[in-house]
Amino acid sequence: MCSREGGEVYTRINFKTKKLLKEAVARGEEVEVFQPGPFASFTTPFEGLVAVEGPHYPEPHRWYAEVVLEGGRVVRVK
Repeated sequence: MCSREGGEVYTRINFKTKKLLKEAVARGEEVEVFQPGPFASFTTPFEGLVAVEGPHYPEPHRWYAEVVLEGGRVVRVK
């Protein structure tokens, strides 16, 4: 099951496609996630399976992915 603490979860890099996200992770780039908003530091996930979406608001979301986080970084894209 995918963990969602509430609200959108984005990658720090504004990937335009899921394919670009997958390629960056495969290359070993450090990809982190965040949640926008005033309480984001309390709700942004740090470990486990998380749903992310992109591109960032206000653009319409065109892709969604489940990612595995370890130490706050994406280590795998499903």
